[in-house]
Amino acid sequence: MMKFRERFMMGEVPFDDIFSLTDKWNFSDEACTLREYLGLTAKEEDVWISDSDDALEELMEKEKNTKAVFLDLDGTLFTDEKTFSAGNCQAIEEALAAGHHIVISTGRPLASAIMQAKELGFTKKGCFVISFNGGEIYDMYRKKSIFKKPLAMPLVRRIFDEALQCGLHCQTYSDSEIVTEHDTEEVKRYSSIVKIPYKVVPDVTAFLKSEPVKVLVVNYENKEHLRDYLEKTADFADGKINRFFSSNEYLEHVAPGIDKGSAVRFLCEYTGIPLCNTIAAGDAENDISMIRAAHIGCAMRNAEEEVKQAADYITENDNNHDGVAEIIHKFVLK
Repeated sequence: MMKFRERFMMGEVPFDDIFSLTDKWNFSDEACTLREYLGLTAKEEDVWISDSDDALEELMEKEKNTKAVFLDLDGTLFTDEKTFSAGNCQAIEEALAAGHHIVISTGRPLASAIMQAKELGFTKKGCFVISFNGGEIYDMYRKKSIFKKPLAMPLVRRIFDEALQCGLHCQTYSDSEIVTEHDTEEVKRYSSIVKIPYKVVPDVTAFLKSEPVKVLVVNYENKEHLRDYLEKTADFADGKINRFFSSNEYLEHVAPGIDKGSAVRFLCEYTGIPLCNTIAAGDAENDISMIRAAHIGCAMRNAEEEVKQAADYITENDNNHDGVAEIIHKFVLK
């Protein structure tokens, strides 16, 4: 059963219903708090307590009209040449100026995602970065990480060992570098793509000062080698690691429960933006959870077929021809 907040955000009930529901809670045997009963966020509760009914209504009306757009980078916001098109940049600027939130949601490491966000001018209030496929979320305006869930170090060690046995390149990340145990062509190519340096060390688990958020297994030649590795390692990984492809070449390893969809739900709770005001766009397997979590899930014209099947809308234009601008004008600035 939907609570007051969700129904209000969807336009089903007026704000004044909060008073009759509060009276009902006061005279009930409900074990939950009033905030839980109404479905309010912590910020909304604070405003209500410290200020007034009118202040709460003003805040919730603002949240009701604010939308959040979650955008994958590679194959979505990026062109095939890894650039931002003028049309997409203009649409994003217009959305931010109107008070909406724009969120970069990528499998890339945080350092790379922040670099790309800054290139777009994503330093304003309402700009966030989801990195490592949801493993870490960063507030670009406040310049701080607001969520992080790492992988346990024994699992990191096991992934590296299993990948080596299968003849596959494996890497993880520190705060500023790619970290691997072998100087391969794969890490050189990946480093050039994401534009952050790499370091080769004898033992990643001994080198890292804290548990990493993600481990990546890479093969640029044949996706079937990665599928064989998936099958071979299923017994030890199932239930302990969430694994999925972000492209034919990259097999992602993150903590259980982590994906782009979980990041959408976290940010809605964090910002107060209702889930019914979310739009997400992507092109690859790792975007499916985000597309399904958002109220309107969009697949790029160039997306994989399974992504299109999960989407509510498929763009007429691809990532090279302002497909993101199409989404923003259709669902945000209409």
